[in-house]
Amino acid sequence: MKRHPLPPSRLLLAACGLALALPAIAAGGVAYVSNQKGNVTTIDLDTFETVGEIDIGGGAPRGLGVTADGKLLVVASRDKGDLAVIELASRKVVRRIPIGKNPEFVRVRGNQAFVSFEPASAGGPPPKPGSTEAAELKQKRVEDKEQPARIAMVDLAAGRKTAEITGGMETEGIEFSADGSKIIVTNEDDNTLTVHDIASGKLLKTIDTRPYGTRPRGIKMAPDGKSYVATIEFGNKLVVLDAGFAVVKVVATGDTPYGVAFDRGGSRLYVALAKGKTLQVFDAASFARIAEYPIGERCWHFSFTPDDKHILVACGRSDDVVVLDAASGKIVKRIADKQMPWGIVTYPKSFGSLDTP
Repeated sequence: MKRHPLPPSRLLLAACGLALALPAIAAGGVAYVSNQKGNVTTIDLDTFETVGEIDIGGGAPRGLGVTADGKLLVVASRDKGDLAVIELASRKVVRRIPIGKNPEFVRVRGNQAFVSFEPASAGGPPPKPGSTEAAELKQKRVEDKEQPARIAMVDLAAGRKTAEITGGMETEGIEFSADGSKIIVTNEDDNTLTVHDIASGKLLKTIDTRPYGTRPRGIKMAPDGKSYVATIEFGNKLVVLDAGFAVVKVVATGDTPYGVAFDRGGSRLYVALAKGKTLQVFDAASFARIAEYPIGERCWHFSFTPDDKHILVACGRSDDVVVLDAASGKIVKRIADKQMPWGIVTYPKSFGSLDTP
């Protein structure tokens, strides 16, 4: 059949229609920030101004992720126990997918979301290891036959949870193996890292973190896929694992390391100190500490911008997002008026403690 090219006027109208159908994205991209005492706010990465708010229907949003095509944002709602799926073209919740009690960490991969949730969580951080409160909680969990945390696997196209992988008590951070066949999780209250086969859910390996400290939180694979780094909050340590998940190095950090990420080239490692009010920078080959950038109060997660020129840090207790120049570490801006920001991701997707391109 013969094709007839559209006249210029109709081409312009078609282009305008396509633009209206897509989410409004600034030239430099957009950051999405989950606020535990509010909603998800959006930041224009050209101006570093808050330009909008996405209402997820309440529920203390925490973990969040964007699909590779930028069409969907998924957000864990702690109080509602579900995953809110937002269509970014309309900025509306188009689906709510039940997950389980206390969903927290989210990773999006393809058309799947992986969401950690904690049926036995009592709310807030677990008590200090070795304390009377910790012993009482452990005994109560035994008596109540409370279940360990799990990772829900969600089919975003079908809009439903398809499987669960059993972790430890209060599972938090999530990372994937280089070949995509395994998932590595941090179990905050069990003081373990566990490696699981994604297809079968089978537990493949358990790494005890107690020789290095307690409360493992963040976990990140190096860009070359040859190593992993986990943060040990009550121990002020980084644990470095090789490709086979053996501990090969332990590195001292400042006070209470939490979110962790490599830069795009894998030459530097960044660690957010929740109580230390600092973003620490390490040489990713030697793990020598090379810089410290002051940030804010209880900064949990952070992300580079898509062009790698800035770092945005979500600081929960100072209610702001701190923008750093990535090269110098100098504060470019403090974006205030947030409501206990927890997580931050961008589109186009960037390297950060919650996401990778």
